[in-house]
Amino acid sequence: MTAKVYYNQLDEPDSPLQAPKTMIQENEGEAREAIEIEHSLSFLEAVKLYPKAIGWSVFFSLGVIMLAYDPQIVGSLYAVPAFQRDFGYKYKDSYIILASWQTGLSMGNPIGQVFGALAAGYPMEWFGRKKTFSACVMGTATIIFIQFFARSLRVLLIGELLGGLVLGAYVVIAPAYASEVCPVAIRGTLTSYINLCFVMGQLIANGVTAGSQRLDTHWAYSIPFAIQWFWVLLIMPGMPFAPESPWWLARKGRLEEAEHSLRRLASPHVNVKSTLAMIIETDRFEHEMEAGSTYWDCFRKANLRRTEIAVGVYAIQVLSGIYLINYGTYFFTLAGLPTQKAFDMGIGFLAVGFLGTCLSWILLQHFGRRSIYNVGLAILAVLQLIIGILDCIPNYQHHTSVIWAQSSLMVIWNFFYDISIGPVCFVIICEVSATKVRGKTIAIATAVQAVLGIVMAVAIPYLINPDQANLRGKLGFFFGGLASLCLIWSYFRVPETKGRTFEELDIMFERGVRTRKFDSYKI
Repeated sequence: MTAKVYYNQLDEPDSPLQAPKTMIQENEGEAREAIEIEHSLSFLEAVKLYPKAIGWSVFFSLGVIMLAYDPQIVGSLYAVPAFQRDFGYKYKDSYIILASWQTGLSMGNPIGQVFGALAAGYPMEWFGRKKTFSACVMGTATIIFIQFFARSLRVLLIGELLGGLVLGAYVVIAPAYASEVCPVAIRGTLTSYINLCFVMGQLIANGVTAGSQRLDTHWAYSIPFAIQWFWVLLIMPGMPFAPESPWWLARKGRLEEAEHSLRRLASPHVNVKSTLAMIIETDRFEHEMEAGSTYWDCFRKANLRRTEIAVGVYAIQVLSGIYLINYGTYFFTLAGLPTQKAFDMGIGFLAVGFLGTCLSWILLQHFGRRSIYNVGLAILAVLQLIIGILDCIPNYQHHTSVIWAQSSLMVIWNFFYDISIGPVCFVIICEVSATKVRGKTIAIATAVQAVLGIVMAVAIPYLINPDQANLRGKLGFFFGGLASLCLIWSYFRVPETKGRTFEELDIMFERGVRTRKFDSYKI
């Protein structure tokens, strides 16, 4: 009995539940075969068998680069003289952007993300990952015009709000797609690649603004906005050829198309029929445990714990201090570094993050998600507290060595963030969520993270601006304290998901396995 016989005889999405018992048993046999093969694959073997899946996963992640690029531009522009002059007011011997407008502009993107992420869950379920991604890219291409031609803070704010509305969908689409087209052996690497896309977007934004900030005309800030069209031109030609997620196709009952998609994603040596049988069996099991497929189902008993974990690990990114990255260059100028040195430090800041994310792929092959996440979070809390302590040194502004030490610790902090909780967060989110509500679970987690981002966007300008609280590095006490509280939660709530198929994780959550027992639990 093969999966092909299944879809020749049955047409409805939930038909496996209606099939005779012998059919289900035979399909379970093929599913077990696929699970055993996935467990036996090494990382290099998986890379050889699924090169096209890796390529398309990377392709769908390009949208995340755009998502990271946009708010990083705005944060960096606060330190660009031409932008300060054209959009700010004179304060002593220089121009600065009002803290209220910094807050508004910085809130635009995350506010848009809240609604964009939640809205993305519906078209992803109705039309699939591919069509939703295409529509978002075209929407981004249109909204860039508003940002590019903006000559007032009000128009720019509208551009940021609309931009965030579309950009918020990318961080839902990319990890969902990556987790659904790749086997267990490379799933962690490709879902953690989402974090590298964030770093690349921020790094490119800092590099572009560092180069254009020397200009004395509007091109100092217009060029960074125009660069966003490059990603649109890169993505659109490839969209007609992109395969749809086989998991989505199978849930819609389009099993022939799902098998065709699996063939396009894998090498000829892969038995895609057994893989399809595993997808059908996982979907059938989630029907039995009543996982559901709506937003409300994310909060029902079958999924509540999983939703909590996904929301928690993503929210911790904000609570541990990641939003300081958007103000990295500005933070360095306020700390006392010259403008050019601050831009150089900002680029180095993100380059180190790039290296950290790449190294996290090695850690993910040898250590569990839970261990990397908790150890990394503990280190981040300690580093933030040290930054805060350094800021308490008397006559701080007259000690150049202290300023450089504090700035260097921020760079080190970013390295440990991008080797631990940054990339591992996306791995955990994809692995703990049930397949039927994965897109919606990621959307909820993204929306909560964005709401917390809004809070930080409101607070940080008032906390660091010289005409407001002027806390500088004392923010380390605030974020260090929050990170310590988050560490307590993650120790008791974040389970180990390394090496588990989606069906195995369904079973473990259904049975209520304790957090610290996930690693050793036998099914």
